[in-house]
Parts: sequence; C-alpha cells; structure tokens
Amino acid sequence: MEPSTHPRAAGDALHVPVLLEECIELLEPSLETEHPIMIDGTLGMGGHSEAFLQRFEHLTVIGIDRDPEAIELASERLAKFGSRFQAVQATYDQIDSVAKELGHQGAGLGTVDAVLMDLGVSSLQLDERERGFSYSHDAPLDMRMDTESGQTAAEILATADVREITRILSHYGEERFASRIARRIVDERETTPITRTTQLADLVKASIPAATRRTGGNPAKRTFQALRIAVNDELAVLERAIPRAISSIRVGGRIAVESYHSLEDKIVKREFAAGATSTTPPGLPVELPGHEPYLRLLTRGAMKADSGEASKNSRSASVRLRAAERLREGGTSS
Repeated sequence: MEPSTHPRAAGDALHVPVLLEECIELLEPSLETEHPIMIDGTLGMGGHSEAFLQRFEHLTVIGIDRDPEAIELASERLAKFGSRFQAVQATYDQIDSVAKELGHQGAGLGTVDAVLMDLGVSSLQLDERERGFSYSHDAPLDMRMDTESGQTAAEILATADVREITRILSHYGEERFASRIARRIVDERETTPITRTTQLADLVKASIPAATRRTGGNPAKRTFQALRIAVNDELAVLERAIPRAISSIRVGGRIAVESYHSLEDKIVKREFAAGATSTTPPGLPVELPGHEPYLRLLTRGAMKADSGEASKNSRSASVRLRAAERLREGGTSS
C-alpha cells in the first residue's frame, strides 16, 4: 500500500497510538468473523484505525470525529483502504445512529462487532497551534474540537462569573487553586480581554503560589484541560456515548476505551461495572430472566502503559484502558 500523499496526514504517522497492541489483543476475538465492522469513535488522525485495517484484512472501520479537519486528513491517510474505511463527522454520542446506518444489515441489524474509543485531545489538535489547545504556544483561546460551532474558551472566560469559572477549573481540572485563578481572570478581564493562550498561562502562573510552581510541570496544565472539557462538553457527551456504544455492539462483540483523565475513567468504570452486575434482587435463589449481567469485563481494573511505553510516548503516562464483551441483548441504560 502506498503512503498518504497529504503532508499533514503522512506526518501523523510519527504519532504512535497509545496501547495499540493491547487494544488489538482485546478486540481481536470479536473481529474473527467473515466481514467484521468496527467503529473508531475517536478517529483523530486515524492511527488506531490504520493499524486495525492493516492487521485485519477483511475489516471495515467506521471512523467518527467531530473535527472536520480530522475527518479530512484521516480520510486522506486511509484512502488506500478504499471502501473498508468510512468517515462520519459527528460527536461520538451519536454512535448508535451511526451503527444503525452503517453497521451490519443482515443478522444483527444495525450493530457492529467492536468499538474503540481513545478519549481526550488528539495529536492533530495539539499540533495545530492556532486551535488554542496548548499552553506552550501563543494562539487564540479557541479549544473547540468542532471549529464551526459552540463557544470558544475565550468567550467562556469573558462571560462566566467567578463561581462558574471556579466550578469548571475545580471539577474538570481538579485545580486546587481554582478560586484564586477564577478571581484573577475576572479582575483581569475588566481591563484586558483574555483572548490568547499565553495570556491565560501567565495569569494562571501568577495566581499560584511560587512554592507550588516548582513541581508538577506547567501550572496551566489543569486549567487548560478544564477549559477544553467545558468548551466541548466532553463529560456529558461521554456519559451518553458509553451506554449507546454498548447497545451498538452485537452479542459477543467488544468495546475498549482509553481514558486520560480521572473523571473520564470514572464514567467508563461506572457504566462497565453496571453492565457486569446482576440486577436480580439480593436473596433470590435463582437469577431472574433479563436481570443477568450484559457485560463481561476483560481487564482487571484498568490497564496502564508500562514504563517503556511511557518513556517513549508521553501521552501514554496517564492512560487507563478498560474493555468489556457484550453477553446478551438488552440491559443497557441508553
């Protein structure tokens, strides 16, 4: 197969997907059918999708992403696979609708064999400085994954009150100095609009005690993470997406989810645990029909990257990988 001719798409080949072999190993049993279909719910630049398409010669991958640039570049990168790859611009909480339209059309109508989700911000978004995701480069404070809709980070900082900014930074960023940062943001914007990434990064640094700034990396990391999650409504989308993804998998199909933030992982853990737990009332001598677990957990807790991968790929340091197999119809909370 010839490599992509698009320079941006080809360049992303240097970005190594996190826990790739582990994801392949977990999902492989569900892909051993005649014409398997997998949904990559977080397409990005298509690194995971490319690896699966190369490994499984009869596999079709449906890639979902809300970012139109990701759709364009991943489609260029994966064009060599022809009709075995299809891209859909959507948020991944629309995964059930995508499965119904593009999944199996015979037995198991509207389902797929596997789902993969690699959550968080993609290398594409981090690398494109003008997107405003990174505190390391001066750029407009945007942070929208879909640049065609929604409020930017700058607009949120210009309109939200101290209480709301504090909530965002504390809840989504687990920032212990959230109230101090929020107060400084509101004071600063009275004279100077906060519209640039370096402005915000400097403001955060000035809000945090000097002793705290000496350890733990860039002090703006948690603030930028929190704003990105708020701008894109990531946790609410994820809470809708996981049960819908489970309901889109055929019996015997599998789902694997990679999280990089404790709040993401808690949502995934909760939904998987609910599916793996019987709902038969305690004390009954037999399992009630329809109350059996509808998931089987495939990982003991969450898998993490080993020290070797973490040293080679900094993004893998915080990853938590969970996977499950669909045992029966029904049962999901979607």
